[in-house]
Amino acid sequence: MDRVDGVVIGAGVVGLAVARKLAQAGREVIVLEEAEAIGTVTSSRNSEVIHAGIYYRAGSWMARMCVAGKHALYRYCAERGIPHKNCGKLIVATSPKETEKLQSIKAHAEANGVLDMQLLSGEAARALEPALACDAALLSPSTGIIDSHAYMLSLRGEAEDAGAAFAFHTPLIRAKAANSMIEIDAGGESPMTLQCRLFVNAAGLSATHVARNIDGMPLDRIPPAYLAKGNYFSCNAKAPFSRLIYPVPEPGGLGVHLTLDMAGQARFGPDVEWIETIDYEVDPSRAERFYPAIRKYWPTLPDGALMPSYSGIRPKIVPPAVATQDFLMQGPQDHGVAGLINLFGIESPGLTSSLAIADHVAELANI
Repeated sequence: MDRVDGVVIGAGVVGLAVARKLAQAGREVIVLEEAEAIGTVTSSRNSEVIHAGIYYRAGSWMARMCVAGKHALYRYCAERGIPHKNCGKLIVATSPKETEKLQSIKAHAEANGVLDMQLLSGEAARALEPALACDAALLSPSTGIIDSHAYMLSLRGEAEDAGAAFAFHTPLIRAKAANSMIEIDAGGESPMTLQCRLFVNAAGLSATHVARNIDGMPLDRIPPAYLAKGNYFSCNAKAPFSRLIYPVPEPGGLGVHLTLDMAGQARFGPDVEWIETIDYEVDPSRAERFYPAIRKYWPTLPDGALMPSYSGIRPKIVPPAVATQDFLMQGPQDHGVAGLINLFGIESPGLTSSLAIADHVAELANI
């Protein structure tokens, strides 16, 4: 039976960052991915936003990983020429009641270590974005956007340069913890059996499924899995904004965002649609809910401008009735299985947090 230092399950952005970190630390690493390429699921179906870390619960893993990951990601992109833009974001209040909330949002951000937020009058906000309708706004200068595919290609390249190997079309069949080692059976066209000392479950939407296939993993330490679909719409009209535009959050969500891709094209979303099975079709009728929400801050959005674009699915580990969740990153001290690290519920801001999560995995693995 072949033996390696570490196996990473999943070649999404977090799995890639973890593999790079472990390989650069001198570990022999194999990444098992059931799809045909890197980043084909959640990592390729998001807003490509570099989040500042504003809304997450103070002290939560999401807040800590996002703020640390943001700084690391900007450095990484700048040093390697990865396409990204530190464009900033405006959180816009379109009523006096919403304006009252801006100060508390700013205070919450500061509790998370986001110290650059600026309160703006409606006039000052329109000086930055003349097409904007608002009473007041919060400017987040450290929010940005990134070419996530270029970033993932870079992570893979650096992982491979450090000796990591990738096996695509290779689903995990089962694993078994025994004698301080983890034995792995992987399927696909070239089935393999491996032993490793370190097993990192970075399988995203499939993380709970992977954990259930590990003999020795306590079932009561595996969270339930829920699927929260986010639908995006593109716009056939040129959006007159150079920054991301977010409404003041409402109960249960952050509202309909206007985000930009690296070419300056606007897209709107994601909304929240709880689903039972994985389905990426975007229902065109959902646009009818988007128009009135967007027109609160962009009143001249033309009729018929929104077109179904794509969707992504958040790997939730809390049910719809629970408003917030946190990353659940388990090491051996949490579940008792030597060498096993589980990454559950890595939804947004997972992309922003990826380098910080990789650092934390290395700490859990005593690397």
